[in-house]
Amino acid sequence: MLKPFFTYMLRCVDGSYYLRSTDELGKRIAEHQAGQGCDWTKRRLPVELAWRQEFPVRDAARAAELQIKRWSRAKKEALIDGDDDRLSLLAGRSKQSRAVRDASK
Repeated sequence: MLKPFFTYMLRCVDGSYYLRSTDELGKRIAEHQAGQGCDWTKRRLPVELAWRQEFPVRDAARAAELQIKRWSRAKKEALIDGDDDRLSLLAGRSKQSRAVRDASK
């Protein structure tokens, strides 16, 4: 059986998000919590897992990480909330989405 890969998002104590991919999710989160993660999370402890998704291969997890990193905060929060309707609107798929984005500014 192949080991799964994960893309995950942490919510830091200052409200910022940290996004990465790994094949050892539990270990990585524990490392972040212990201050052994990257510099970003070390300075923003404690962190909590806000979202994760499993992928069958590393390339898919990494591609998702790179895509989501380019998203706006509002779009990341829609993903965390599992709000597919809001996520679609924020993806710019309709004229209405521009109105939602403009109204939230």
